[in-house]
Amino acid sequence: MLKKLLFAGVGVLSLGALVFGAELPSYLFTSAKSLRSAVKAEVPVEFEIARARELVEKLVPDIRKCMQVIAEQQVDTQQLRNQIASRSGNLDHQKQLILSQKANLSNGQGTFRYAGHTYSASDVQRDLSIRFERFKAAEQTLAADQKVLLAREQTLTANQEKLATMLKSKQDLEVQLEQLTARLETVRAAEAATSVTIDDSNLSRARELITNLNRQLDIKEKLIDQSGQISGLIPIEESAIPQTTEDLARQIDNYFQPEAKPQAGVAQAH
Repeated sequence: MLKKLLFAGVGVLSLGALVFGAELPSYLFTSAKSLRSAVKAEVPVEFEIARARELVEKLVPDIRKCMQVIAEQQVDTQQLRNQIASRSGNLDHQKQLILSQKANLSNGQGTFRYAGHTYSASDVQRDLSIRFERFKAAEQTLAADQKVLLAREQTLTANQEKLATMLKSKQDLEVQLEQLTARLETVRAAEAATSVTIDDSNLSRARELITNLNRQLDIKEKLIDQSGQISGLIPIEESAIPQTTEDLARQIDNYFQPEAKPQAGVAQAH
């Protein structure tokens, strides 16, 4: 089976090389890229958001590891700081002893008594030399430890800043995911609203029914109007009483010549 698949693959590649020639790799790359884009376009947005949430959650182990490193560095730095403070205090005490012995030797005494024992000037001088060499070595060690402490403090500060950046980045990503989820819900609601369609056939039937009902009511009203004619009575209620010819003439004279007739009456009297 494997051999058949191998031979089939070789045959397809050979045919492709024959058809496309030297441009076969370009065609294959473009086809693969188009296939990936098409498959990616079919992935639901909800799935991609869930995948983004999972990627954000994967930051948690890195954050915890950074916290562990910072905690260890804080403890080690504090211990070294305490050691340096203790050794610095001890060096100050040794310095005072060295200066005191130097002052005693400067007095020119032949013997010295310390803690119930008597020492010659040469013994004190040899002891002072040893103390001085040890002091210088301890001072160099202290200086080196101070440099180590400074480096540790700088590293600790850098890691604390890195942790703060990681925490802020995680919070920002979580906020963006919440905003993205809200936008997706809005889009889905809008899609659901636009996908609702009205049945045109039902709408047409409703309009036709209302038209028919209006027609039936119109017919009933006409039948009621004509019921008076069937009884043989004159519909006096619907007509006004007609005016006579004399009334109409009098109205016209009064409108156009309101004073004409009285003047004529005065002339006849004379």
